[in-house]
Amino acid sequence: MLALCLLVSFLQVSAWASKSVKFTNRRGFLAFSGWSSLATLICPSFADDIAAYPEIEVVPIGDSKKLFNEGRALESQGNMAAANRLYAKVTKISPRFIYGWSNLGNTQVAMGDLRSADENYSKAIDLCRESRRAEEKFGVPRCKDLYVILLNRGTVRLNSGMPKEALVDLQQASVLRERPDAIILQNLARAKELNGLYSQADRDYELAISMTANEVNPFWLRSSMVKLQLGDLKGGFDLLKRVENRFPDAPEVRAAYATFLAAKGDQVGAQQKFLEIPDRQRLKYVDNSYLKGVISWPPAMIEGVSKIAAAVGDHQVE
Repeated sequence: MLALCLLVSFLQVSAWASKSVKFTNRRGFLAFSGWSSLATLICPSFADDIAAYPEIEVVPIGDSKKLFNEGRALESQGNMAAANRLYAKVTKISPRFIYGWSNLGNTQVAMGDLRSADENYSKAIDLCRESRRAEEKFGVPRCKDLYVILLNRGTVRLNSGMPKEALVDLQQASVLRERPDAIILQNLARAKELNGLYSQADRDYELAISMTANEVNPFWLRSSMVKLQLGDLKGGFDLLKRVENRFPDAPEVRAAYATFLAAKGDQVGAQQKFLEIPDRQRLKYVDNSYLKGVISWPPAMIEGVSKIAAAVGDHQVE
């Protein structure tokens, strides 16, 4: 005989912006994804299975409910360390509650612990997928937030040196979203860029920009550099000029602007713009580990800025 059970399953744009991992929820763009709009999921299950498979919780119940709500309040106030401690308790009390794991991941990202965040987002994703399989089998309401957690984990992986894994997550998030989403698109474009898929990245960046055309965003810089990599000097420079107009003092913007000037044949202007960067920050652009590993510029940009650095006499300190 069937018994009722609660089912648990459920934005590096640049050196100056990309390390702040961005998240979203079903209501729109936020600094970190919160507890998305939830519905109680009811799943039919055989009584004999209950002991072997603990109930999946889509809403906090019992002792975990108060702790979870307190954690959300602290998280919204920016007290991530305190929220982190409460969410950790929630996961111990209710290990099959998906949002305990995902919100714990959010606080870990804020605290710079990307490895733990990845692990806990993965637990939330596994639970969400489990609920979706249950829906296919029994026809119950499914976990609707899988794309959100995949987006969050994919963004973490973009910042953890895992571009291939990030691309998989973000492609899945895009499919599950079922309509264009600017936050997903800009992160997906970044993942494609890091995997060398420049033409695909260019299309995704352009679509994301078209959805945010009234406000210049840091990821526009990435789009301009991809255009240079593809040989679209005019399109890239037009875009970069808008970025430079909004963020004129950002060292990476100045370095990129200098690189575009050099590509246009203005070597004097390129060197002058490059020398506007303070000395300590400018020396980063002769460090290949910084160019490739930290800001991950496309090859054409790295080649261009390296020539400028050499021309002004900069060299890497051993």
